[in-house]
Amino acid sequence: MRRSTCATFVLAGLAASVPLARAQDTPKAAKAAHVIQDGQLQINEAFKDRKEWIREFLFVEASFDSDGDGRNDRLHVDVTRPLQTRTEGLKVPVIYETSPYFAGTGPMDTSYYWNAEHELGAKPPPRPKMQPIGFGKQPGMIVQNDPLTTRWVPRGLAVVHSCSPGTGWSQGCPTVGGANESLAPKAVIDWLCGRAKGFKTLDGDEQVVADWCTGKVAMIGTSYNGTLPIAAATTGVEGLVAIVPVAPNTSYYRYYRSNGLVRHPGGYLGEDVDVLYDFIASGDPKRRDDCIKNVRDGELAKNADRVSGDYNEFWAGRDYANQLANYKAATLMAHGWNDWNVMPEHSVSIYAALKQKGVPAMAYFHQQGHGGDPPLPMVNRWFTRFLFDVDNGVEKDPKAWIVREGERQPTSYPDYPHPEAVAVTLQLGKGGNGLGTLRLEAAGEQGTETIVDDVSKAGAELASAESSPHRLLYALPELKAPLHLSGTARLRIKLACDKPASNLSVWVVSLPWTDSRKLTDDIVTRGWADPQNHSSLTKGQPLEPGKFYELAFDLQPDDQVLAAGERLALMIMASDRDFTLWPKPGTKLTVDLDGTSLTIPVVGGAAALRQAIGAPADAGKR
Repeated sequence: MRRSTCATFVLAGLAASVPLARAQDTPKAAKAAHVIQDGQLQINEAFKDRKEWIREFLFVEASFDSDGDGRNDRLHVDVTRPLQTRTEGLKVPVIYETSPYFAGTGPMDTSYYWNAEHELGAKPPPRPKMQPIGFGKQPGMIVQNDPLTTRWVPRGLAVVHSCSPGTGWSQGCPTVGGANESLAPKAVIDWLCGRAKGFKTLDGDEQVVADWCTGKVAMIGTSYNGTLPIAAATTGVEGLVAIVPVAPNTSYYRYYRSNGLVRHPGGYLGEDVDVLYDFIASGDPKRRDDCIKNVRDGELAKNADRVSGDYNEFWAGRDYANQLANYKAATLMAHGWNDWNVMPEHSVSIYAALKQKGVPAMAYFHQQGHGGDPPLPMVNRWFTRFLFDVDNGVEKDPKAWIVREGERQPTSYPDYPHPEAVAVTLQLGKGGNGLGTLRLEAAGEQGTETIVDDVSKAGAELASAESSPHRLLYALPELKAPLHLSGTARLRIKLACDKPASNLSVWVVSLPWTDSRKLTDDIVTRGWADPQNHSSLTKGQPLEPGKFYELAFDLQPDDQVLAAGERLALMIMASDRDFTLWPKPGTKLTVDLDGTSLTIPVVGGAAALRQAIGAPADAGKR
């Protein structure tokens, strides 16, 4: 039911969707109520005293036995809720965060990662095993006075945290994207809604019930903690009405591989699923050996395949885009365009799929790196709408919110990609070892140009070099007016290699490259691919030296306004020392310029691009 944006309502008891009284007319005794003003849940003095909050921990029984001990796993859960849920019978919705990190993690020490310095297609040298994570002496509250608790309990919500399977005092095994990581938060939500059992102790029979919960739950979290709300939503669990995943990993293949290439997340060269397993395996030491045998050294080691990088059933099972059939939780996605750890394609792909399904969805993007919550009012409106059934108009709001360059507050757009973005194809003009050209029209007979791979050369060094045999660089003319890109660029390339395998790395950059600007300002987008997978993502084949192959792949999505004075440029290189394996220098890639093009998403299409570069209105038309 639509409300006036300036009204204040008090919802008492079961969080009704109709106003029971105006705040100014509410009797003083009726303090245990949720106050909603301007479509947002407000702080109520009745809930603010932390000393009165009820804090408890318990163990929720899941539907699975992931550690094989013959009993269903129990999950360590803690709850913080207002006193009035006990003294006045107040029923409250829940904000829920689950994580594999709450009980501690392994060391941030790259000596435990895979050694990336070896030839492509070769079996990697053994990886040193990470030192075991210490185990807590006794269970208890997982998190106290965290931002969720201090933000939402004063507004009259309960805040719930839980440890993922095989972490801390939660039983089971870590699986890094396995089915139990989706079913574990489902079990906690089922307990909150009265459908699963919770116990006071890990192995006892005395039950704990959540009779204070309205049966409506929202989830939020960042990175791995943002992945798990999506995992929970794929189960279709009743009661999970809204989620806010921030920088979530929605596909472990896209996190650790790229178009057939073994490609590491930014800042974590040599990481893979088994490294992440060791980093989170903080569960009961008595069960760790079995988990290591069956999961880390079993399922993960047998299927992750660091040799070929091909997509397989193991990776498909850890891709949430394949599991959306039952998904219905209203989703506010959040991601940074310059997140080179969990890259923006993770959120963009799920956002697009949810829109197609008709699931309520909104996207918030910013120009920074990993993390970055949406503004609190945006999150509050989202939660208020779906936790309280208050028609605050959020579903009629613009679908996309993007923090523009140099700004702090987001600009609204009808959607992402921008509805007026049109794919514009740019052709290459020779001279790429120095600076070739990007143009709207094909010049023809541009011939071939060659790269000599050398992983010791960083991408920033190559982009700023006046010339280099280790990269090819092609640029548009200097912009005379701003150019707005919104969407996903795509490279089509025709190349030959003098060896059976090679890395292929692509950057789209802004020139002139300058160290005085942030790296995020110089890099527009990136992409990586294995030429061996030119015809199949599931089965790459060795290249025939000297033979030309054609392949096409997407770069990372972006939304950026390039300023007048900048030059958009395409850089092609082989190895990318921050992301790919490190083969010995010397591999030669030959690029057929006439068979290679870059397609970019321009708001306003080719006409806007021609205007931005000061080209004649009919340039590039045929």
